[in-house]
Order: sequence, then structure tokens, then C-alpha cells
Amino acid sequence: MPRMTQHDFDPEVLALFDRYVHGAIDRRSFLSQAGKYAVGGATAASLLAALSPSFAATMVAPADPRIKAQYVEYPSPNGYGTLRGYLVKPANAKGKMPTVLVVHENRGLNPHIEDIARRLALDDLIAFAPDALFPLGGYPGDEDKARELFGKLDQVKTRADFVAAFEVLKKLPEGSGKVGVVGFCYGGGIANYLPTVAKGLDAAVPFYGAQPPATEVSKIKTPLLIHDAGMDERVLAGWPAYEAALSANKANYLHFVYAGAQHGFNNDTTPRYDEAAAKLAWSRTVAFLREHLKS
Repeated sequence: MPRMTQHDFDPEVLALFDRYVHGAIDRRSFLSQAGKYAVGGATAASLLAALSPSFAATMVAPADPRIKAQYVEYPSPNGYGTLRGYLVKPANAKGKMPTVLVVHENRGLNPHIEDIARRLALDDLIAFAPDALFPLGGYPGDEDKARELFGKLDQVKTRADFVAAFEVLKKLPEGSGKVGVVGFCYGGGIANYLPTVAKGLDAAVPFYGAQPPATEVSKIKTPLLIHDAGMDERVLAGWPAYEAALSANKANYLHFVYAGAQHGFNNDTTPRYDEAAAKLAWSRTVAFLREHLKS
């Protein structure tokens, strides 16, 4: 069966799905409103299932011999007390290496984000992907349940956990002291946020994430590579104010908008994945990290 893409869905269904996954409407509302677009034997429930992630395949297998991966815990005294995440290193690592904090979407540390961490390790980077849901039992293995749990987090503590994760990487014995952050959706918002509070962060790459308040932008000293989707009206609505603040404060930033791409275009487990946009954005991301994290 050919892989489904965004073009297999009515744009209104995609807009409804975006609202659903970000908490603007609940499951019942999605099903009620999407039903009018279900044709050819499809149902609203089947549309939702088709748009939801499938983790059947990974780009880098967990047991790939080129990497070494493990789950680790570190203290987070200003957050939830302890943070847990997925630490991945190149198997043939020699000497100290740059590190990258990987921040997930609003469902916790799911298999896709673990795969992202493994991809970074193949690019000779040490990647650490914390699970914000760890204080609530961790990623539950179900995207809807994960999203529900995510809404119960104290975001002040959760943000402090990600700051703690940055500090861990800054001092990681096998790390070079150079630290970058890559985040997606919710994680893109964290990747925009960390440069306002984390001194010594060397690079930040937010994918379609919420922007920080303009009043906080003067604190940003970190080079930014910002990826946005051309069809993502919700996130792009905040760009003009962010751009004005970045320019006014002479921030070091690059901004790319991928025409025709949907929010979540880098996530290859869903139909919103845009292969051309994702490959281009990822190549830019790796090059940017290499440039700014080299010793």
C-alpha cells in the first residue's frame, strides 16, 4: 500500500487534526467535525487513525552496531527532582565529542524521537533526549494517553528539567563542552526558550515551535536555525514579532519556511511528513550543528 501523504486528506481535516493534537479540541470534537470529510468508505475514526503516528519502521535501529544507547537518570533539583532520558553515542567515539539535547513533541519520549537521537549519533554527535513525562510514569506507549498526561505537567518544573539536561551535557565527561539543542513542535518552543535562559548554549534549532516573548529576545546570544512550515498558520502567526525582536537585538539567526509543508513535516511516522522539506531541513540542521559545535 502506498504511503499516505498530506495530499490524501482534505486541508480542513489536516487543520482539525492540528487543533486536536495541540489540545484546542478533544477527540469527540475532531470526530464530529471530520465526519463530513469522510468519503469513499472512510470514517472520521479511520481518518484519525491514518493521521496518527506509526512507529513500525525506524531510520536507525535501536540495536544498530554503529551506536551505543542507554537510558540514564540525572538530578534536576529545580525541576521534578530527577530527569530520565535516552543517551546515544557513536560506537566508535574517539575523544570528547559535541553534544545535542533533543526535545520531543507534546507526547513525551516516543520511538520517533529516540530515532532522531540515534540519527544524530551517526553524525558524530552525542545526543540526549529526556522524557518530560518521566515524573508521571514516562511515555505510556500510546500517543493519546501521552498527550493527556502531558497536559498534567507543571511546565515551570518541566522547563527546569530541560535546563538541567543542558547543564548535564555541558559537563558530560565524554562531551566537549559544546552543546546544541534540537526540538520539534513543543520541543521547538523549548529550543526557542533555552537560549533565553541557558548561558553557554552554542546552537539552537527549533522546528515549528512557539516563539518566546519579544521581551526575552534580548537575552539570546545563541545562534539560531529556525525551521517553519509554509502551511503552519498557527506557528507562523508569531513569527513577525519574533523576527522584529531578533533583528532589533542583532541576533544571529537563520529562518527557513518550507513552502507547502505542514506542521510536523519532519516527523516521518505520520502523513504530514514532507520528504523533500525534511531532508533539506535535516541537512541544514546537521551542517549548522557541526559549524557551531566544533571544538
